[in-house]
Amino acid sequence: MNPLRALAAVAAPFGIALSSAAPIDTGAALPAVTAKDQDGKDVKLAEAASGWTLVYFYPKADTPGCTKQSCSLRDSFATLTEKKVRVFGVSLDDVAAQKAFQEKYKLPFTLLADKDGKVADAFGVPHSMGFAKRQAFLFKDGKLVWRDLSASTDQQAADVLKEIGE
Repeated sequence: MNPLRALAAVAAPFGIALSSAAPIDTGAALPAVTAKDQDGKDVKLAEAASGWTLVYFYPKADTPGCTKQSCSLRDSFATLTEKKVRVFGVSLDDVAAQKAFQEKYKLPFTLLADKDGKVADAFGVPHSMGFAKRQAFLFKDGKLVWRDLSASTDQQAADVLKEIGE
């Protein structure tokens, strides 16, 4: 048995969920999942399938590494927008935490509240005890072209721009 699955089975009776899905592979379609954004509105990720789409996962809103990662994208947002890259940040936080994080750091892109972990599961992003692993996925016309399974914090935007040929 997979050790993570065994640990998940032991943790489940205590209300601790552990994800063990494999990350999606290059060439995979942008998962058709829906989540609430920082304003409580439903966002269907599959509707962002034209052009470039970046979906990045961070462990927890308003923590040091997650702030560096998000602010890296914020500081390069004009360049990303020129390249027609749509940006979605995802964590297991609730809508209110995402809103506060967005407002505090003036993040100009959509943050998704994945409280139940369904978005993380659709991408195969490991998560447990309310924290998702830091990962990033770049799609071109709805197909995964690049993934970073150990995503950078302060270099996230540079990594993405390098991948799209900036």
